Amino acid sequence: MVRSLAQWTKTLSFPARISPKTSKESVNIHQVSPTITPTLSNNSLTKNNDFGMNNNNNSSLNEVNQIYSDPESEKAIMSSVVYCIHHKEGCKWSDELRKLKGHLNTCKHDAIPCTSKCGAQIPRVLMEDHLKYTCPQRRTRCEFCNKEFTGHALENHCGNCGYEPLYCENKCGIKVQRRHLSPHKAADCSKRLIPCRYCAKEFVADTLAAHHLKCGRVPIQCPNRCDASVLAREELETHIKEECTISVHSCSFKEAGCRFKGSKKTMEKHLEESCQQHLSLMCGVVSKQQHQINSLKSALSRLSLNYSGTLIWKISDFAGKMGEAKNKEGMELVSPPFYTSQYGYKLQASLFPNGNGAGEDSHISVYIKILPGEYDALLRWPFAHSVSFTLFDQSSCPEKACNIVESFIPDPTWKNFQRPSLEPDSLGFGFPKFVSHEMLKKRHFMKDDTMFIRVKVDPSKIVAV
Repeated sequence: MVRSLAQWTKTLSFPARISPKTSKESVNIHQVSPTITPTLSNNSLTKNNDFGMNNNNNSSLNEVNQIYSDPESEKAIMSSVVYCIHHKEGCKWSDELRKLKGHLNTCKHDAIPCTSKCGAQIPRVLMEDHLKYTCPQRRTRCEFCNKEFTGHALENHCGNCGYEPLYCENKCGIKVQRRHLSPHKAADCSKRLIPCRYCAKEFVADTLAAHHLKCGRVPIQCPNRCDASVLAREELETHIKEECTISVHSCSFKEAGCRFKGSKKTMEKHLEESCQQHLSLMCGVVSKQQHQINSLKSALSRLSLNYSGTLIWKISDFAGKMGEAKNKEGMELVSPPFYTSQYGYKLQASLFPNGNGAGEDSHISVYIKILPGEYDALLRWPFAHSVSFTLFDQSSCPEKACNIVESFIPDPTWKNFQRPSLEPDSLGFGFPKFVSHEMLKKRHFMKDDTMFIRVKVDPSKIVAV
């Protein structure tokens, strides 16, 4: 291969300055134009084509004669020690300038035309990789289909090879050859969408079986094997209850105790003929429920009982009750029952808004009476605890409040304080003239038409076994 001057003398590096032999030679060396580079071909010099100079041999000779005025200068320059023009790429060669061309013919960093004639200039050191991997004219096989292609054809073939394995786009996790990908997505992919053949809704293929187990439109037969045609699952319950002629039903009075079972037709006949029986059963149910209600009420009342020995009795709508008491003789208000202790006496307070006895029409009368209790058999009789009644003054200033308090100690000779019978006396013991109607108006005993009375049993005198 014949190189041009521009190809192999792109860059020259001189490791040491040339020492001219004579002053004349020195002058000639420094007069060399920087645009002129030496060549070893035919011992002549040419100008670099990069500067647009004519390569005519005659002109070159004239120029050489001008540059090298004597052979000694040319000899001195060609004897200069230079580096390889590829020393920046890693070549470590250095020698006389006249030997540079011979070195470039073997330098592994020098570019030469591709041996496969693709037109590229490739350094010798990279030629093997170029021929193997990047040369458009190389011959290579596809790793998937094993067909042979040129390098350029392989680039077009890659990405289109039907044998290349690809992951399914539906993310089912399976790799399929490109040529089989479309059939796989259409027929085999577990993540493809498939319409239910019963309800027409779309489901992922691997969930369709679970959907069929509860799809309301799946056709099923009546479990009673009646004459009805195939039914949708969502219609089966209605069919069995209302339409199936063979279905066995329990009597609607089953909870009351009727054990009859039969088809719809026989059930209608049974209901018509068994009215009296069903009525008796329902009466029994009602009686049982009433007993349960009474038991629950009793348990609830026990839970809500007061066992502290002190009752705060709130009497609301007092004006209405007072008006009713004036029109109705002997009207009595009774408090919730309460106990002196958990296992003590059972008591109840009563109040006459319009008075009773000596306080009638002028005073409020209050009384305490003893009720039959659960633990009366364990208590001492007669009842001997002191009892006090307090009417609260509801003044906004508690320091100025003036409550009305009355108390007594039971007389053991009175029958009112003996152990009560199952039917206690209608009247207890207390104060017929507890507070006058006039006094109620003078202070804040009434507020928002409500009064509060406290009934307190002195716990220090509890007499119990």
